[in-house]
Amino acid sequence: MISLRNVSKTFGEGPRAVVALDDVSLEVARGEIFGVVGQSGAGKSTLIRTVNLLERPDSGSVVVDGVDLTAIGPGQLRLARQKIGMIFQHFNLLSSRTVRGNVEFALEVTGADRRARRRRADEILDLVGLTDKAESYSTQLSGGQKQRVGIARALAAEPTVLLSDEATSALDPETTRSILDLIRTINEQLGLTVLLITHEMDVVKTICDSAALLERGRIVEQGRLVELISRPGSRLAGDLFPLGAVPPHTGNTVIDITFSGGSADRPVIAQLARTHGLDVSILGAIIETIGGNQAGRTRLELPGEPSVNAAAIADLRAQGLLVEVLGGAAA
Repeated sequence: MISLRNVSKTFGEGPRAVVALDDVSLEVARGEIFGVVGQSGAGKSTLIRTVNLLERPDSGSVVVDGVDLTAIGPGQLRLARQKIGMIFQHFNLLSSRTVRGNVEFALEVTGADRRARRRRADEILDLVGLTDKAESYSTQLSGGQKQRVGIARALAAEPTVLLSDEATSALDPETTRSILDLIRTINEQLGLTVLLITHEMDVVKTICDSAALLERGRIVEQGRLVELISRPGSRLAGDLFPLGAVPPHTGNTVIDITFSGGSADRPVIAQLARTHGLDVSILGAIIETIGGNQAGRTRLELPGEPSVNAAAIADLRAQGLLVEVLGGAAA
C-alpha cells in the first residue's frame, strides 16, 4: 500500500548539510497500522512528510496505492493527496471555524457542494464521537476533542491512507489511550492503512501491527511485531520489553526468555525449576498484549555457569522459546 524505495533527503549544502533520510526503504501492507519509532532528530517527521510529498525526496521513489507520487505532475499529485489523510501533533485547527466548519474545509478543496460537505461532516463527527460539538469552536474543546476534530478532518475526503505525525504526544495518558482506540476503530471499520510516527513505545505496543526503528535517517530494523518479539537481538523487542541493565556477573547464569502467543500462558518457570531441580530467581518480567496476543520477557538467574545449565537452556529452546544467555556463552 505504501512503498518507500531508497528514499534520501538532505537539507542544506556543504559542511552544514543535514541528512534527514539516508536510503530509506519501507513497506506498509494494505490495512495495517505501521509505526515508525525513533528519538527526536531521527528523521521521523521528514519521513512521513515524504509519503504525501510535502517533502520531495532528493532520490528514490514513493508509491502509495500503486501510484508513484514522485513520477506524476502537480495536478495528478493534488488528486492523489486527497486519498492521503494526515493528523498533526498540534491539531492545526482553524479558530475562526466551528468543529463542523473545520471538517467541511477539507472538502471545500475537493469541490464538493455545500450539501455534500454538511452530510459528510456530520457522518464523520458521529464516527469520532463529536456530534454534540459540531457548533463549538476550538477554544471550547479539550486537547483530546481537538485531536478528534483533526482526525475527522483527515477522514473527510474518504482517504485510503491515514498519516499520523506524533498525534498523541501532546496529550495526557488517558486521552492518548482514547485517541489510539479511535485510530484502531477507524482502521478496522474503514479498512484504512495507517502510518504513524512516534517516540513512545507504548503507542507501538497499543495499536501497531508492524514497526520500524529509525536512527539518524536510516531504518535499522523493521517487521511485524509478532516476528520482532521472537527475533534474537531485536532492539525493538528490547524496547518493547525493557528489563534494564544486565546485573554484574556473579558466577550464575542470567537468561532472558521471550514469550509470545500461547507460550505466555504456560507455567514455564515452574516446570523449569521442577524438572531440573533449580532454584530459579526472577530478576524481572514484563507481560503485554501485543497484536491481540499475550507476549513478554522474563529475566531469570540460574545457579551456576551457562555450561552447568546447558540442559535447562536446551529444554526451554526445545519448547519454542527465545532464550538469550546474558554475560556468558550460550550452552
